[in-house]
Amino acid sequence: MITFFVALALLIGGYFVYGKIVERAFNPDDRLTPASTMEDGVDFVPMKTGRIFLIQLLNIAGLGPIFGALLGALWGPVVFLWIVFGTIFAGGVHDYLSGMISVRHNGASISEIVGMYLGNGMKTVMRIFSVVLLVLVGTVFMTGPAGLLARLTPDTLTTNFWLIVVLIYYFLATLLPIDKLIGKIYPVFGVALIVMALGIGGGILVQGYHIPELTLTNMHPDNLPIWPMMFITVACGAISGFHATQSPMMARCIKSEKDGRKVFYGAMVAEGIIALIWAAAGVAFYETTGGLSAALTEMGGQAGVVYDISFKLLGPMGGVLAMIGVIACPITSGDTAFRSARLTLADWMGKNQLPMKNRLILAVPLLAVGGLLSQIDFNIIWRYFSWSNQTLAMIALWAAAVYLYKSKAKYWIAAAPAAFMSAVSCTYILQAPEGFKLSTAISYPVGAIFAIVCLGIFLKTTVLRKKEESSLDA
Repeated sequence: MITFFVALALLIGGYFVYGKIVERAFNPDDRLTPASTMEDGVDFVPMKTGRIFLIQLLNIAGLGPIFGALLGALWGPVVFLWIVFGTIFAGGVHDYLSGMISVRHNGASISEIVGMYLGNGMKTVMRIFSVVLLVLVGTVFMTGPAGLLARLTPDTLTTNFWLIVVLIYYFLATLLPIDKLIGKIYPVFGVALIVMALGIGGGILVQGYHIPELTLTNMHPDNLPIWPMMFITVACGAISGFHATQSPMMARCIKSEKDGRKVFYGAMVAEGIIALIWAAAGVAFYETTGGLSAALTEMGGQAGVVYDISFKLLGPMGGVLAMIGVIACPITSGDTAFRSARLTLADWMGKNQLPMKNRLILAVPLLAVGGLLSQIDFNIIWRYFSWSNQTLAMIALWAAAVYLYKSKAKYWIAAAPAAFMSAVSCTYILQAPEGFKLSTAISYPVGAIFAIVCLGIFLKTTVLRKKEESSLDA
């Protein structure tokens, strides 16, 4: 249990210490933000910092730090290390920089930012990649809560019924001005999410469940390798490229650059804490990783395990509260996933989103595709979503590293996690069942080489080129 409290303290301390280092590197100032200079009453809307924080948290949280953390718990308490250090040194950096660079570029979407700093070729790749990922996210966060709602309601209200209800809500949230629906209900759901996390964490501690101490031993029942599987499985609770698609939405609403650390880095730390709590619940509630694995099989996946843990820990009333948090959390990420997909396409096509007609032209096809994908096996979508997540995070971090270099700031705070995530993404797709299914003897060294090559290209095109230019000038 000591490990859990140390991990919790490190996460909180990381916000105040490393978050401040990242903030100083970016150097926020008093310039006017897009919320003031480009206010349009639809997407560019000034809002209070506390409200923006809650919206950002709900945007990025989803099922990821809950479902991903439960699957990550199959490796045992070693997952705590990735949640803590991933959040502090990778996820928080990624979220803060993607949000703040967007602020500096009039609320530009992540694909446009990548184009500015990694070239037009990468911009095209990111435009396509971002839209595909966002639709996958919206679909994942549609099917999960629909299944949970079906468990809580009479049998006549099936999963497909709730899918239709969620789709109708998504349609409204994608089209309406951000302060009319999202801005009003997110604070309420934010409270439910916080209560849920505190309730689960408190229930584990008060009721005497044993949270095992840290060990680097691989405790996965199927002996899946820690590297890189765990680093892909626990995405949203440590670092997630999906967040880079969400941060620009709040970049269009933030009133001061100096609030960026609270909104972007702070929301990522809050998500890391949520992931830590659910990972602890996963390793403690069923006593062994084998017990957790059996529960996942018997209860039809993470949704059943969440249902089981919530009601057994907190009783009927507390369980319902917890389930509301788990249901609201993904729904409030799915709606902004589709909204962000609309904005990405709008930036790509240069379509003004003030007229309702222009929003409908983009939103209707996106939601139709999401509805069709919701009929596909959830686990297949989740696997591709997880890898896509980390690959997008890798690209966003490289773009941030170039931005910091050009700003004459400490670029290594983005370049280091970018290189790490390059190794993670490459290694995973080479050996994963949905990838090339290569042996670790091939995937491990190739993944490492890929990361070194990416770092080399970055240094060659920035730092080393600058030195060469300086020596020529001399």
